[in-house]
Amino acid sequence: MDKNIPLHDLHVKLGGKMVPFAGFNMPVRYTSDIEEHMTVRNGVGVFDVSHMGEFKVEGHHALDLIQRITSNDASKLVDGQAQYTCLPNDQGGIVDDLIVYRIKENDYFIVVNAGNIDKDWNWFVKHNTKNAILKNLSDEYCLFAVQGPKATWVLQKLTKTNLSAIQYYHFAIGEFANVQNVMMSNTGYTGAGGFEIYVHKDQAEKVWHAIFEAGKNDSIKPIGLGARDTLRLEMGFCLYGNDIDDTTSPLEAGLGWITKFTKDFTNSANLKKQKEEGVKKKLVAFKMVDRGIPRHDYLLKDSKGNIIGKVTSGTQSPVLNVGIGLGYVSTGFSTVGSEIFVDVRGRALKAIIVKLPFI
Repeated sequence: MDKNIPLHDLHVKLGGKMVPFAGFNMPVRYTSDIEEHMTVRNGVGVFDVSHMGEFKVEGHHALDLIQRITSNDASKLVDGQAQYTCLPNDQGGIVDDLIVYRIKENDYFIVVNAGNIDKDWNWFVKHNTKNAILKNLSDEYCLFAVQGPKATWVLQKLTKTNLSAIQYYHFAIGEFANVQNVMMSNTGYTGAGGFEIYVHKDQAEKVWHAIFEAGKNDSIKPIGLGARDTLRLEMGFCLYGNDIDDTTSPLEAGLGWITKFTKDFTNSANLKKQKEEGVKKKLVAFKMVDRGIPRHDYLLKDSKGNIIGKVTSGTQSPVLNVGIGLGYVSTGFSTVGSEIFVDVRGRALKAIIVKLPFI
């Protein structure tokens, strides 16, 4: 049985088409995916992503636990800074990708993917051998991603915190829309700029309405998961379950930049060896040359028709008006400029490997 997010009834009233996603009923769209996509690229839109999971890790052993189970180096974080990282598993794959927020010394806020809340929580608990204080707050918080070039301007009307002074992957906690202790984070999944607003569920509806009131002259709109997927894909951001999973290594996925061998972490010795020896397959970005839309699990081939990999994410880019995708290919075909072919229902359509982001 899929769970409802706290503002479920409001989304239905707004015309949101609700679909099951990662164990929750979520709005996939309100109008059209392309219209919502362009609203975020050119103006401002709001995603209710309250399905995401939130944990607190506190106490003297908080950093030690985070360092032992994540691939990035959380010791480099200062108060008010966030870090993208992943939880490697023992087999070389990824349990989940996540964001670690340092609130203050011995006090961290962790945000995980909705479909992995239980799996990640169990992973934290299993490795918590030194008794850091763990709290699963996933049912307590709502999260609104207010994204687009006009997002900061709209949100600034609701807080005295100077949002323009908050750098990318940094955050502040303060009063927002007359609600105390709201986390305003300069992060997002769209590449269009903006903030993610974490608020206790009891205050969520009040905050939602305040954001829309503040943005009414800027044509603010609610945005569904459909546009969220095309927006993140234009930036080449990985989606767990598609582009990364329990079987893909962070190095294969191009996440070497969040894999720091300055410390020991789960499976770090094997991943270090993989880095030294080189990976056999790589996650690449490609753009269609022939007309066609690549989709998840379509086969990728070379010019002779040999299978060299498969598509993990694909769509028609609303901004470029061309098919784009991510997929794993044999390393020999991963160079920018290489020609590959996408098997679209038996037709070999030409594509070219490109550098990210797409736009």
